[in-house]
Amino acid sequence: MIRTFSLITLFPELVDAFAAVGLARKARAAGLLEIEAISPRDFATDARRTVDDVPYGGGPGMVMQVGPLRRAIAATRQRLPGAHVIYLSPQGRTLRQEVLPELLGRPHLVLVAGRYEGIDERVIARDIDEEWSIGDYVLSGGELPALVLMDALIRLVPGVMGDPASAEAESFARGLLDFPHYTRPEFIDGQAVPSVLLSGDHARIAEWRLRAAVRRTALRRPDLLAQALSQPEISSLWAEISADLAKDGPTET
Repeated sequence: MIRTFSLITLFPELVDAFAAVGLARKARAAGLLEIEAISPRDFATDARRTVDDVPYGGGPGMVMQVGPLRRAIAATRQRLPGAHVIYLSPQGRTLRQEVLPELLGRPHLVLVAGRYEGIDERVIARDIDEEWSIGDYVLSGGELPALVLMDALIRLVPGVMGDPASAEAESFARGLLDFPHYTRPEFIDGQAVPSVLLSGDHARIAEWRLRAAVRRTALRRPDLLAQALSQPEISSLWAEISADLAKDGPTET
């Protein structure tokens, strides 16, 4: 089970802000895990604490140098035996809910956040265990993707969520989007809560939620539905839901 997140970044204040609120703060206060920021500038060897330089071959921007990053990674590996080093980049494997348990089993994750035009390829070749991406777009640095990865994993650490069932029931936990949620008041601006949710019949409510999740997934992310259809209970509902969609159109409630 994960015990430490170490984020190598030029902007440690981003990590400090993340660790001070929400579930991250709760997990740290309970002693369930540690979150730390490591600056590669602390591993630079010149008076200006240089961490980047112009790219060979020309072109715009700067590239993060091998030396400070390599020394930062090596020092963290030495301090945290068994650490797994991840570089956040658009070239990486796409992060999905079903792969989170694989990462959760690592005792220590070292997340490397690049900046500028990225990091020297030789660091990736020798010092990085895996590359991960949160989507097909470019950000100004790897800090936000690293925090996204951390947040997704922290939610799964036993004892962090107030109700463990929350993590099991929400979007993507079973390959589907989440079902619609409602709270008080029962009526507002001509809109009503679906009557089944007020029935007290937990079996009917569970069936409605499952059907609503399948319906929403069919409307918004049909690519996910193709994967979820292997579940017998989803498959048994699909013909009925398809007929509803054809008859009623894209109404979810």
